Amino acid sequence: MSKLRYSEIKWKADAFLALTGVTVDEFEKLLPTFEKAFQAHMAKWRLDGKPRTKRSYTTYENCPLPTAEDRLLFVLSYVKGNPLQSNHGVLFGMAQGKTNRWLHTLLPVLRATFRNLGVAPARSIQELATRLEGAVVDTDEKVLPSDKSLPLFVMTAQNDALSAPKMRLNRPHAIAVRKEHIP
Repeated sequence: MSKLRYSEIKWKADAFLALTGVTVDEFEKLLPTFEKAFQAHMAKWRLDGKPRTKRSYTTYENCPLPTAEDRLLFVLSYVKGNPLQSNHGVLFGMAQGKTNRWLHTLLPVLRATFRNLGVAPARSIQELATRLEGAVVDTDEKVLPSDKSLPLFVMTAQNDALSAPKMRLNRPHAIAVRKEHIP
């Protein structure tokens, strides 16, 4: 069974975008920062999640994700598609257990990559406010087209929830009251 590799799919731009959610150019801009974050992570941690003690990380020949490109493709396709780990493993030629280990290693690396690039989501209102200080807000009023310029299907469509046809249901109603309040 063939494994999905970056070197094979990078030439298929539409499939690459559908699989990862980024273009090949955006992917290649992420790659150096991702690899630096990966090497920093692996200098401290082993693949099984335990702290590294003696040996440094090296990529073996039989590694399921031998290149930085394959590792980034692996984690981006997982984040985009959110498949079952067993399905994702089949795509990359791994068992579910190895897929789980690689995902638990690479997801924090991807988060660190986004933080290093300054594109991680804001975690508080204060952080969002500081990010938006230099942003320009467009407050100009927009001129809406007149009804004459709208296409026919827009004019005839029911776009209001209240304009939908109403249906009466004939159900018996039960009212519960106390006997002492009945005249």
